[in-house]
Amino acid sequence: MVPKVWFATVPTVLVLAGVLAAQPAWRDPSPHQVRFITVEPSVRLEVLDWGGTGRPIVFLSCYLTGHAYDDIAPKLTDRFHVYAFTRRGIGASDRPSDGYSLQRSADDLLAVLDALKLQKPILAANSCGGWTQTLLAGQHPDRLGGLVYLEAADDPMLTLADYNFPPFEEANMPKRIEPPALDYSSFDAYRRTQKARSGVAFPEAELRYGFALKPDGSLGESLLSPTVRRAITTDARSKPDHARVRVPVLAIFKTPRPFEESAKGYVIQNESQRATLRQWEFDKENIMTAKWQSDLRAAVPTAKIVELPGASLYMFLSNEADIIREVRTFADTLR
Repeated sequence: MVPKVWFATVPTVLVLAGVLAAQPAWRDPSPHQVRFITVEPSVRLEVLDWGGTGRPIVFLSCYLTGHAYDDIAPKLTDRFHVYAFTRRGIGASDRPSDGYSLQRSADDLLAVLDALKLQKPILAANSCGGWTQTLLAGQHPDRLGGLVYLEAADDPMLTLADYNFPPFEEANMPKRIEPPALDYSSFDAYRRTQKARSGVAFPEAELRYGFALKPDGSLGESLLSPTVRRAITTDARSKPDHARVRVPVLAIFKTPRPFEESAKGYVIQNESQRATLRQWEFDKENIMTAKWQSDLRAAVPTAKIVELPGASLYMFLSNEADIIREVRTFADTLR
């Protein structure tokens, strides 16, 4: 049975039931259409479509919605037909009581690709979304044109012992300077303080699907079910089988910013504390990233690996220009 597709008749006016009742309707400025695709009985998933020309590219995330890509997506439509996929249990997609295994996530994504009739799309995943596209690529390599990992080519099954970290004296760690608190009084205030804390701010549509909205315009409780979050992260962990990937791969990894910049976030009292901080906050990240890169290269020798010093986990926000450049360059190499 071919999945059914519904088209939104109004360009993305977000109206969450009971959430915006006391507020004027808010219009998402990102120029996409919203589609809902049925992937199994009573389960419809949100797909955003920015249009564009060229090879299709589909963005997916871990437990963010497709709206996380509202800013970068329109800047790729001159070379790609751009989509973003919101997995079940998240945002406007349906929230069934089950179906959150990694295999089901891959099946959902394949159903979306089939419904949209996409030919050899590029998949671009962030965070644990990478687990889904790795599994799908291993099972259906003929359906895909390439994979882009945006800090998403990690191995969640590795333990600290697997990384061979040097001995570490936790008691000698300097005290961290607490970043500014998040301000929940409005979406603008939240985005400002999110930017101050982490260097990135989610598009407002992402936040509107992430939080309930109180009558006074402040942000309420998270709309993400802890059960769903656990199911698609902790419960879905498995060893990524990159050796079965038979399509071109671009893997972009974040690496630490210069140590002295990171050190500004701590109260360092002596050189011993400085050395411990370097070992744990700087060397540890480099060791983990090097392990992931080495394992990926062993499985996919042709994979292109790019490092972005100081990038956020959400590198499509913190390093938008770098991501656009690398994705364009990667696409130029595909048949």
